[in-house]
Amino acid sequence: TEGPLLILAGAGSGKTRVLTHRIAYLIEEIGVNPWNILAITFTNKAAKEIKKRLAEALGSEDAAKNVWAGTFHSICVRILRTYGGLLGYRDNFTIYDADDTKKAVSAVMKTLNIDEKMLSAKVVASEISKAKDKLITPEDYATEFAIDDIRKKKIAKIYAEYQKQLMQANALDFDDIIMKTVFLLRQNEDIREYYQNKFRYVSVDEFQDTNLAQFELISLLSGGHKN
Repeated sequence: TEGPLLILAGAGSGKTRVLTHRIAYLIEEIGVNPWNILAITFTNKAAKEIKKRLAEALGSEDAAKNVWAGTFHSICVRILRTYGGLLGYRDNFTIYDADDTKKAVSAVMKTLNIDEKMLSAKVVASEISKAKDKLITPEDYATEFAIDDIRKKKIAKIYAEYQKQLMQANALDFDDIIMKTVFLLRQNEDIREYYQNKFRYVSVDEFQDTNLAQFELISLLSGGHKN
């Protein structure tokens, strides 16, 4: 149960079952409090499945509910609803889905007089999303990736303005949710230490699918006990 552990196995061989049994073992045999355990998944369906299996394994729905089990996004939203004010967001912030994001990017392009026939909003939104997955801010994008590339210079301008518009609307897109949580934890030692102390054990389902931002989030949250 102690230290980092990676399980590699083929599809359908029972990795999620191992994860839920391990959590049940930690609670029943080691005596770990359910609220000191974090289980991260990629889909709501998987998060519900883990809670359901935990309730069955523990014979208690309450214990299963007290485990922080959810998707990367739902876990980050919980953290941001509490501490997002430190990043300039009110706690009732809205979340843009892919369609909202594309519309907002398109509106920014109109404001900047960038023709969508030359550069589509869909392509720009995708490029911004990729940048956020790698924790690249608008400033980083402009100085590191858009120096000699005219197309990327335009994207850098759109990215910067798009982020301003999001902030003014008290909104985050899907990629912001993880990126902003990473920045929050990096920049605030007290909050980082609070969650590192809280989460004695961090379990991640489908770990191989993590991108850089998700990996950094896991590293920050598990940095205290390294379990």
